[in-house]
Amino acid sequence: MRSFLALGFALCTALRLAAQDVGARLGRVPPDAQRAVQEITADAAAHGLPTEPLVQKAIEGGAKRVPAERLIAAVRALAARLAGAADAVRAGGLESPKADVVEGGADGLSAGLSAGHVSALVRASRAAYDPALVLRVAATLAALGVPPKQAVQLVEGMIKDGRSPSDLLSLPGEVQAGVADGATPAEAAERVNHGGGNGVGNAGGNGPSHGQPPPDWVPPGQGKRHKPSNPHKP
Repeated sequence: MRSFLALGFALCTALRLAAQDVGARLGRVPPDAQRAVQEITADAAAHGLPTEPLVQKAIEGGAKRVPAERLIAAVRALAARLAGAADAVRAGGLESPKADVVEGGADGLSAGLSAGHVSALVRASRAAYDPALVLRVAATLAALGVPPKQAVQLVEGMIKDGRSPSDLLSLPGEVQAGVADGATPAEAAERVNHGGGNGVGNAGGNGPSHGQPPPDWVPPGQGKRHKPSNPHKP
């Protein structure tokens, strides 16, 4: 019983000190919002969620002179996404996810990924692929306008093909380059997926060489071209 009380006292003390630290960083946040932000971050900490994104969101809102009600709503919405991301990450197999993984999941939810997508990406991650990196790449692709399902399939395909983590990191840049050339985000992602990006192709010897699309690949929106008949063949 004594050990339980001691643990509870230590937890309360830690949360109180954390709240004081948060309060010291909210100097530019409207006074009406400071207490609410401290309460939201304390509740998040009590549930094992990362609090730094909440503090940064509040500081950003204060710097932009966002009205107190809007600032509080934004911080509370972010806390809800972090909680949803933590649940999705655990559903993907990580019982005690690190802060960066939860934040990556929250970024994905903010960009339009579903909780199911987050769980699937965590399950797809293995030894060489940090789930935080995987989630942030997929989130960035979705934020660039790639349909969420397509973004998830592209990342999962890269992992399945054994591409390196650096190749994963290059995906958003490849898509941006395709968009700069006039493609839609979905078309640019499709080209990258088929090896038509700048240096991103299929791994191994069973696919096309890096940077080259497969022989029968046709850009989205165009019909498949028929090869001219050979007059020397019957």
